[in-house]
Amino acid sequence: MPIIKFFDTTLRDGEQSPGVNLNKEEKLQIAKQLERYGMDRIEAGFPASSKGDFEAVQAIAQNIKKSTVLGLARTVKSDIDAVYEAVKDAAKPAIHVFIATSPIHMKYKLKKSPEEVVETAVSMVRYAKEKFNHVEWSAEDATRSDIAFLAEIIEKVIDAGATVINLPDTVGYATPEDYGSMFRYIKENVPNIDKVELSCHCHNDLGLAAANTLSAIQNGVTQVEGAINGIGERAGNVALEEVALALHVRSDYFPYASSLKFDETKRTSDLVSKLTGMYVQANKAIVGRNAFSHESGIHQDGVLKHAETYEIITPALVGVTPNTLFLGKHSGRHAFKDKVNTFGIELTEAELKEAFEQFKQLTDHKKEVTDDDIYAIVMEIKTDSSNIDKYELIQFGVSYDTQDTPSATVVLKAPNGVNVEATEYGSGSVEALYKTINSLIDEEITLTDYQLNSVGGGKDALAEAHVQIKINEQINNGRGTAQDVLQASANALIQAINRYYVQKKATIKQLVHE
Repeated sequence: MPIIKFFDTTLRDGEQSPGVNLNKEEKLQIAKQLERYGMDRIEAGFPASSKGDFEAVQAIAQNIKKSTVLGLARTVKSDIDAVYEAVKDAAKPAIHVFIATSPIHMKYKLKKSPEEVVETAVSMVRYAKEKFNHVEWSAEDATRSDIAFLAEIIEKVIDAGATVINLPDTVGYATPEDYGSMFRYIKENVPNIDKVELSCHCHNDLGLAAANTLSAIQNGVTQVEGAINGIGERAGNVALEEVALALHVRSDYFPYASSLKFDETKRTSDLVSKLTGMYVQANKAIVGRNAFSHESGIHQDGVLKHAETYEIITPALVGVTPNTLFLGKHSGRHAFKDKVNTFGIELTEAELKEAFEQFKQLTDHKKEVTDDDIYAIVMEIKTDSSNIDKYELIQFGVSYDTQDTPSATVVLKAPNGVNVEATEYGSGSVEALYKTINSLIDEEITLTDYQLNSVGGGKDALAEAHVQIKINEQINNGRGTAQDVLQASANALIQAINRYYVQKKATIKQLVHE
């Protein structure tokens, strides 16, 4: 059976989603889960874009053993060199080089003639080939390119050493018939096309990304590019989990196999959702909260009699299992560690100790502690690995009365070890709390996003807060989990503030060395 390779760009194109700002540790956690998921190729980032991205790609390359690790590069020598330095230690290093080929991009963005674009593409692919065996080349905005020109440049970059040709629908413009016919034309009109793999990369601006991807597969594509949960710029990329399950469930129509482990689907989705702060809509295909829920009485009756009456995908297939009680207040550290290991998350001894202490505290207040609860605790702890001195929440209190202005009093331990305290007022409890915390730090904070979700169900469910703040034009995200929504909100804001100072210290250190 033919194999479809899956190429994940969650850490590159996906991270370009507005408001997403992952640190190195979070990117590494996602990469390791992608490897467990069975991803063939992982685009770890754009090393030339920043020092932080370079270091994250490098860390991923040094830790991933089964998947191919790629870095993105423009058709510029310095970009290609940066990718090489970042991924050279990978078990399977590779590069992804791109240049725009549509008339509008060549004229207005590149300011190059078609001949100059061909010359640049060929010379840079040839240069990349000197460093990499695996060279993917992409024609940015392929679907709005002249098809004859596309065939010409593809033939020449293959001769220069490209091993994968990717034709992306960069702005989500194509229809399934358009997209499929483009690949069909290329296969019929590029004489050396059999020397390379064909790849598709679809954006979802018109909601057609999955349909376009399947059309590309029907027309000879053997690699699918996309992101977990469909995240990415604008309306996002194709959701890889949707394509994977479509191929599996409709194997009668799509006779292809893949290396993906379907039972890791939900865990991968949850991890990306938590770390990016981009929560999955309830009715999202495959991984949404309602994907296996049946409200209609007729549907419920049918499912009870035989699941296949209304379920074409079983929950267990994608890793959705009953969220049962697994540990209680008398459970020991060894049992707790075994459970954490099943999540595939690696904790240091110090992190494990902190997680276990929080678990024990939770068992004093929450009757049923579930997998989701433990996962939330672990993911909050598994944030910054920096040992920089940070702000620490010592105590807070909020006074709220419908007749009076809400107020908050907060005690923080500052990075210098001194406790500081303040009281402020606001139009609501969270505003009062956030104004008070802001008054205790040296920078002015602008809150750009605030989200609150429950972990699991029940009146004693954990609250999970996600914030995005701007300090000195720098965006930072923070997450917090607690049984109380205000505690979770405070934890999230303080984590975001601490991330700013970690990055600020790293920048100062870099400038000193330079």
